[in-house]
Amino acid sequence: MNQDRNFDDLAERFQRKVYGGLKGDIRLAVLWRDLQQYLPQIHGAEPLTVLDVGAGLGQLAIRLAGLGHQVVVNDVSAEMLAVAQTAARQAGVYEQITWYHCPFQELAEQQPGRFDLVLCHAVVEWLARPELLLPQLKSFLAPEGCLSFTYYNRHSFEYRNLLRGNFNLLKRDRFVPDTGSLTPVNSLYPEQVRQWVDDAGLVEMAATGVRVFHDYVMNPRGGNTVAEAVIEMELAYSRRDPYRWLGRYIHLLLAHGP
Repeated sequence: MNQDRNFDDLAERFQRKVYGGLKGDIRLAVLWRDLQQYLPQIHGAEPLTVLDVGAGLGQLAIRLAGLGHQVVVNDVSAEMLAVAQTAARQAGVYEQITWYHCPFQELAEQQPGRFDLVLCHAVVEWLARPELLLPQLKSFLAPEGCLSFTYYNRHSFEYRNLLRGNFNLLKRDRFVPDTGSLTPVNSLYPEQVRQWVDDAGLVEMAATGVRVFHDYVMNPRGGNTVAEAVIEMELAYSRRDPYRWLGRYIHLLLAHGP
């Protein structure tokens, strides 16, 4: 990749393929569970300042605005932002959110300041220079703030293709997805991301797998045919080793280091 990926041409597909079904429901359930457990002030009387970088459809931003928090939403895709704004109007929180349509690299020029909670989910794997993201996110983080960060897990990519017999794909020097694919170019090993976290002067408070088994099931049967049961078991196994490291995405909660 020689430039960051803009989702203008993928907005409809992303909404339909991910958040139009169980994949998106699992992602939101895991992320929201983690945020509530590690940030109990989400349900407190004092509003938090929240920044959602690369917010996409904005589901968590809208939910947080509905709880009375001061929310800023950013995305480089006008199409994704338009969908999020429509959803915010339907939820009655559009005016409670500040909206920025720009690359996140330009956001500091328009929205100075720091935030109690910074969200950045499934963005890093679409960037031309993914190693530069965490230091920029840290610059938005208040001294006692929390960064909620997800990345596309290389272990999951490899394991899923092993199960499907896509051996030639795994032997390539570099994976290049089909045009219009929702599979990102930059899948990341946890070891690499851990080094970026250390280099940025951040510390890990929690690590969770997102979709640790659902995406591997080729012939659903039994409990895998019941959405509520799948979400329950995904939540149960998302923090257990070794299953968390098979998650399609890894969710990290990060804070400033000592």
